[in-house]
Parts: sequence; C-alpha cells; structure tokens
Amino acid sequence: MKYLMLLVPLLVMGCSLESPRVGRMLFAENCASCHGPGGRGDGPHAASLNTPPADLTRIAARRGGNWPMLEVMSIVDGYARRTNPREDMPVFGDFLEGDIVLFDTGNGVKTPTPTKLIALANYLESLQNPAPTGYVP
Repeated sequence: MKYLMLLVPLLVMGCSLESPRVGRMLFAENCASCHGPGGRGDGPHAASLNTPPADLTRIAARRGGNWPMLEVMSIVDGYARRTNPREDMPVFGDFLEGDIVLFDTGNGVKTPTPTKLIALANYLESLQNPAPTGYVP
C-alpha cells in the first residue's frame, strides 16, 4: 500500500495536460478522422467532406515559417469561423472544457484558456514540416 501511494502522484504527473501525450490523444480522438493520423488531410472521412481538410503539417510553412499559435487555437475553438468559415470543421465544445490556465497571447496580456486547447495547439506545432523558424501570437 505504501508503494501504491508513492506511485499515484507519478501517474498523475505523467498524465498532466502539459504532456505531449494529451495533445496527441486529443488529435487522435477529434481530428485524425478528417486530417489523418499524421495531420496531412488524408483521414478516412476526408473524401466525404465538401472542403478538403487542410494539411496541418504545413501551417507554419504556409506562413513563411512562422507558427501562428493564436490563429490555430481560434480555428480549433471555433472563434475564427465567424470571419473565416470552414463549413465542415466542427465546433469542439466538449473537449475544450475542463482546466483553464492564464495563457500569454504574446502581448503580455494573459487570457484564460483551456489547457486542452493549448495541448492540441502544441501538438500541431510538433507536426510542422519543416519546423517553425519563428512565432507569432
């Protein structure tokens, strides 16, 4: 029992929302069916969509090598769809619920942001090919 009590905190720390595994898991559960397991837009449901899913491995490349963290998060959470419609992109309310942290948007202003949204955006950053050379808020 004593060893079990020591093991529990280690298991919890290994499953923290900052863990890359969380972003990968969220992607697999919510995005891969359309964007594909590698994020290239080749998921099993891609052919049935009116708008082909974006190749998520080239987000930074399409922006001159810059990783647009806030733009990515606003597309995922649905905020950007008011000005940049993506008719087949679902709104993700369920998986964005839960823990909130203060996230610096790049201008020194900290905004309450779902930790799962940050984890998913960080995972998408890790898929970039080539890797980002710069960052924009």
